[in-house]
Amino acid sequence: MMRLSLDIRLFTAFLFWGLTLAAQDKTSFQISEPWNEAYDVRSDVVMVYGINDAGGKFEERVKGWRDKGYNVQFMTGIAWGQYKDYFLGQYDGKPHLDEGQVQRNGDTIWHGRNVPYIVPSANFLKYLKTHVKRAIDAGVTAIYLEEPEFWARAGYSESFKKEWQDYYKEPWVAQHESPEATYMSSKLKYHLYYQALKNVFAYAKTYSSSLGREVKCYVPTHSLLNYSAWSIVSPEASLASIKDIDGYIAQVWTGTSREPIIYNGIQKERVFENAFLEYGSMVSMTAPTGKRMYFLTDPIEDWPRTWEDYKRNYQATFTAKLLHPSVNHYEVMPWPNRIYLGKFKLENNPERQPISKEYATQMQVMVNSLNDMPKSPNRLNGTQGIGVLVSNSMMFQRFPTHAGYEDPRLSNFYGIAIPLLKEGIPVETVHMENLQHANAFKHLKVLVMSYANMKPLSRAYHDALNKWVRQGGILIYYGRDDDPFQTVKEWWNTNGLHFNSPSEDLFLKLDLNGNEQGFVKRGKGYVTVIRKDPKELVLEPNGAVDYLSLIDIAFSKYLRTKVLHKNYFLLNRGNYIIASVLDESNSKDPLHIKKTAIDLFDPELPVIKEKIVYPGEQAYLYNCSALKTKPSVLCAAGRIYSEKTTTNNYSFTVKSPSNTINAMRILLPSNPKQIKLNKGDDIVNLLKQQWDTDTNTLLLKFVNYSEGVNVNISW
Repeated sequence: MMRLSLDIRLFTAFLFWGLTLAAQDKTSFQISEPWNEAYDVRSDVVMVYGINDAGGKFEERVKGWRDKGYNVQFMTGIAWGQYKDYFLGQYDGKPHLDEGQVQRNGDTIWHGRNVPYIVPSANFLKYLKTHVKRAIDAGVTAIYLEEPEFWARAGYSESFKKEWQDYYKEPWVAQHESPEATYMSSKLKYHLYYQALKNVFAYAKTYSSSLGREVKCYVPTHSLLNYSAWSIVSPEASLASIKDIDGYIAQVWTGTSREPIIYNGIQKERVFENAFLEYGSMVSMTAPTGKRMYFLTDPIEDWPRTWEDYKRNYQATFTAKLLHPSVNHYEVMPWPNRIYLGKFKLENNPERQPISKEYATQMQVMVNSLNDMPKSPNRLNGTQGIGVLVSNSMMFQRFPTHAGYEDPRLSNFYGIAIPLLKEGIPVETVHMENLQHANAFKHLKVLVMSYANMKPLSRAYHDALNKWVRQGGILIYYGRDDDPFQTVKEWWNTNGLHFNSPSEDLFLKLDLNGNEQGFVKRGKGYVTVIRKDPKELVLEPNGAVDYLSLIDIAFSKYLRTKVLHKNYFLLNRGNYIIASVLDESNSKDPLHIKKTAIDLFDPELPVIKEKIVYPGEQAYLYNCSALKTKPSVLCAAGRIYSEKTTTNNYSFTVKSPSNTINAMRILLPSNPKQIKLNKGDDIVNLLKQQWDTDTNTLLLKFVNYSEGVNVNISW
């Protein structure tokens, strides 16, 4: 009987797998609620969040979403989650609240009631594997363990002290006592979550393989820039070396990108710029490794703001992600129930309101366009090949600070990145941890780096930098090398090495003493060392003038080309035009895009002849200048299914969350003679019908229904 039961379970799991194996996985969203027509977003994938439901509700949620045609996957937190049964003793008869992350004053850091952030013990990972097993048994096709986060201010619990003893083979030292203790504490936090993910994902792969299946394994994580800014330690780029990890979700949204940064002595939110750099750092983390990357945006955010604020910053972050044309997989939103059913304030009305019909329509047009968004060989306009070096160790120096040395608002990174971005230069980030990959320096001409805010975790990185320079690269080093972390116990001052700072080893390989003036030729390349910390370039007005001149000299004198200074970014991806105009730049002129196009940020989907984009604004357009003749839906606030075309007829079904307003533009051979809309036996009324002669497109507006509206057009 047991054998028969097992065979049935295996057959059922295999059947579920077969049904979803060929399913698309280009777009996704995460949700902890059962299916509901009010937020039936119609992406390819639903990531069912959390598993600790009573009475088998998890399996019911999985089945409910699968029955609606979704590729169902599973997401849960690895540093926190719905784990009260573990912490309160219901799992193994012993409470585990002592495994929470604890800060210096003895307080546990909580994510929610009875849910602390976790020091990932072997026992906790054993418990987490029971969730992974249950999810795989339910037939999910992928596992997401999100946000491996260890707070920098944590590190005082008994469980962490035990991990310290096991890892370093010496007694625990409080991290506030010295820079070295801070650095060692952060390295251990980093190691613990690296090993935790490696352990659990190895189990997921092994167990699913035993069932004749293969689940994918992903890590949804904030960017290195955000974790560094928020003083959180996470494995980040090093995870790419784990063979069982298939990729990441870049958790970038208004909440991370609105973190204030300093430029020209002014501290304020710069959402587009920050988002562009955050997404770029995630691309850099995976591009040399071939792992898949999903980009996340959120039409709202975790903190209560106004609907106007949400919309403005959603457009900024959405544009920023599309300006990275090598990525075309997207998590279109988290928590759609919060978006469609939540209530938030308006700027002129303190009373909470649901999402407006107009914003819902615009958002759905944007979201559904992602199902069609191609990768593109096109590169962002502007001077290419300038990179800023980053490292996971940026997270190690943020908290606590020592000897009065501060890096306000991560200015030692932004000091060499933001001035370039504000000049319309599509600056890249380059992860030090990837320097040994064959294509790590691909297309890179100039690399700017500093050890003021990070330290190299391996001497081999210097070998890679030395080789790249001598083959023709231009390296610009900024740094006084006098911060308290220069002398922590590390490879550059142990095992027979006696360097006062890691840069001394790099300079030795490059035959420098670190005090040369101007650019020095080394092999086919050039190096210059500027004895300033990068933060000095942004903490004062006009602090970056000399820096920008240095970049100009590198290009004009050694690369025989000029740097293009401008105030905008523009990219064509397939039929889409994406643009952003920068404020605080070299010009206050608007950008004029003279194309016949559909404005996708306007819920009315107007056809325009020219789009004027002002500083601080973005644009998202559907290019109508090269339309094909075959009838097709060009853009819509819903997803299109079952298209059929005959000589004088075009029909399809469109699905989207119920009771929202659909706006769509349809390419047709001529102005239609008849339009029929129905939902089953019921007629759906048109709210608007408008023909555009110049583009041969038809605008339709009507109420959406999740089960689908059938559209039949004759001409």
